[in-house]
Amino acid sequence: MRKYVHMGFAADTPNGLVVPVVRDADRKDVYGLARSLGQLSEKARAGKLPPTDMQGGCFTISSLGGIGGTAFTPIINAPEVAILGVSRSTLRPVYHEGGWLPRLMLPLSLSYDHRVIDGAMAARFTTWLAHTLADPRGLLEAVL
Repeated sequence: MRKYVHMGFAADTPNGLVVPVVRDADRKDVYGLARSLGQLSEKARAGKLPPTDMQGGCFTISSLGGIGGTAFTPIINAPEVAILGVSRSTLRPVYHEGGWLPRLMLPLSLSYDHRVIDGAMAARFTTWLAHTLADPRGLLEAVL
């Protein structure tokens, strides 16, 4: 088991998709993550991302939402153990307390290596992530 979280993220560049890696993502706050993502994205789009900035990840986040993707099955890039796919959010009717309400839904897809991650643990993670993302106030409080 690794004692760190190096998080990859898919970056669409003029030269194709690359996956820069944010080192020690678990030790950064939201602002530190945003700075790292911005710096690495800029280097990637300029074609100046060295191979060392694309190695060592253990988890990746990929989003098709910006280009219109509604669902996909992300593929794990070994030796990483999991990848989270984020699709485009849409308003959907949700039945709640006797009536239909519009709710913004964000489709998430988690692919993981069963040799490392138990399926029940993965399901708990996606449930926790959905609840966390559904509480913007809590997200803001975690930052402040």
